[in-house]
Order: sequence, then C-alpha cells, then structure tokens
Amino acid sequence: MKSVTALALLIAGLAVIAQPAMANTPTSNEVSKKATAKKAAAAKKEAQAEDDDQPDVKNMKATAFDCELGNKLTIYSDAADEQQIALHWNKRMHRMQRVSTTTGAHRFENAKNGLVWIGIPAKGMLLDSKKGKQLANECRSPEQQAQKMAEG
Repeated sequence: MKSVTALALLIAGLAVIAQPAMANTPTSNEVSKKATAKKAAAAKKEAQAEDDDQPDVKNMKATAFDCELGNKLTIYSDAADEQQIALHWNKRMHRMQRVSTTTGAHRFENAKNGLVWIGIPAKGMLLDSKKGKQLANECRSPEQQAQKMAEG
C-alpha cells in the first residue's frame, strides 16, 4: 500500500512540476499568430524601405505648381526619361510612373501610395485613388498661369 501511495505522490508531484512548463508552451494557434505577426512586421519594414528609396532629383528639371486652396507641389522631370517623374507633395517625395491614356493627358501614378497626377496643357490635378478624392486641383505652373492670364 505504501508503494501505491508513494507512486501516487510521485505522479502528483510530477504533474505539479510539469504544469508550469506546459503553461509556457505555446499552442499551435499562438505559434501561427506569432509567425503571421513576424511576416506582417517584415512586410511593413520592406514597404518602409521602398518609401525611403527617394528618387534622385539632382539632374532633373523642377516645376513648381500653385494649386487652389493654397496647395503647392513640385514636379521633377527628366527629358531623357519621360516614363517617370518625381512629385514633391506634403513634405514627401514620391516616385511616379507614366500610365498611358487615350486622351493625351499626362498621367503618372504611384500605386503603392495611391497617388495619381494628371496633367493637361491648362492645368494639373493630384488625386488619391485609394480614398477616391482630390488632393490638389487647378494646379498651374508659372507658364500655365501666364497663359491663363493672357486668355482673359
């Protein structure tokens, strides 16, 4: 009888000792959540690195635009590369890629940030395609402003 009681006490003692260790062992669901969180953090870090990849505008032509409501932006372009521009808006530089149009308008997009610049001979506008709203409208360069004044 003593050996059965001793065995029961031994098993009970092992259970008490093992319980904290088992409590600290993550479940497969917790492991999965941690892995997902790590992947999300890595993706965010990669996206931030892309954002930090600022376009080199040293040898590009800068054109300042004054827009309605006091908004201002600057377009940096290179005559040798008409497929991209850099757009300085809201204290940030954005790399924009040309998108072909059937209307002849100049359309540049930054799909990651949702920015869209549309330029026509009379003016330009900046859109946020993710939120579906205008950020800046009636944007004119000094040349476009002079042309508007000459027309009346």
